[in-house]
Amino acid sequence: MPELPEIMPAIRVAAPGGPEAMALAAAPRPRPGVGEILVKVEAAGVNRVDVMQRRGVYPPPPGAPDILGLEVAGEVVALGPGASRHALGARVAALVPGGGYAEYCLAHESVALPIPSGVSALEAAAMPEAFFTVWTNVFERGALKAGETLLAHGGSSGIGTTAIQLAKAFGARVIATAGSDEKVKACVGLGADRAVNYRAEDFVAATLAATDGKGAEVILDMVGGDYVARNYAAAAIDGRIVQIAFLSGQRVEIDLRVLMGKRLFHTGSMLRSRSVGEKAAIAEALRAKVWPLLAEGRCKPVIDSVFPLAEAAEAHRRMEASAHIGKIVLTL
Repeated sequence: MPELPEIMPAIRVAAPGGPEAMALAAAPRPRPGVGEILVKVEAAGVNRVDVMQRRGVYPPPPGAPDILGLEVAGEVVALGPGASRHALGARVAALVPGGGYAEYCLAHESVALPIPSGVSALEAAAMPEAFFTVWTNVFERGALKAGETLLAHGGSSGIGTTAIQLAKAFGARVIATAGSDEKVKACVGLGADRAVNYRAEDFVAATLAATDGKGAEVILDMVGGDYVARNYAAAAIDGRIVQIAFLSGQRVEIDLRVLMGKRLFHTGSMLRSRSVGEKAAIAEALRAKVWPLLAEGRCKPVIDSVFPLAEAAEAHRRMEASAHIGKIVLTL
């Protein structure tokens, strides 16, 4: 391997603020510690958590880099002590606690997965955050089974497009919500059995109608706020509601009679703050059960738009406008 530079380009945030707070700057190249690999980044995914961190409302967890970016794809160029899972020169997609908006990024070897055959680095960079999130929440916590119905909010987002494809691949029915007719059409194109424009139609009534009054067994929600009560109304008996964000508010009032009467299970999780061991377990499940689907072309990350690293601010503006369908990706 060629000698690596000591300094690398990275996106830095001088102070919390809007997209203009980000700028391309020089940063020291990180060095891998025990069990870590250094990835020369070819592409990095953009996530709403990045926007929240940039605004100063979601600080990185202790020990994580202050550089934005939670998922990368590229080539392994250095190994830390004890790291042996990926050879030098291997191409991987990795979930990282931060540092993705840079030329080089550290990842623990256990949460980096080989890029499946037929998948580009651009597509691979759009996979870790969405696939880890959907797998652990929809299939592990939500326990979605073949023949059941998933109601996926934000169906045109990176999470939503992934949830639709994986749920269909594993034999479930899918109802997706989205905010425009264009996004509804995209959800149906990905396999959703029913897609609802929530600005024009009541998703509760649509879900009940599509399930002959039964409701959805699993609901994936990143909205919170007044969606919580409506999710309870749309859920089936013994339904599982999985909360992964609260874009419309974190504090809500709930009617415990509905929760108890339907025997609902309302759970939630955050991914970034979980331990390396917990993330590694998710990675192993993905390697065994989902990566073959990607290699076979049965599911594929949806790319909305691509920006060079230096235009990260424009990528954030597009995300904040909620105009995207699928993932926004930065390239180096």
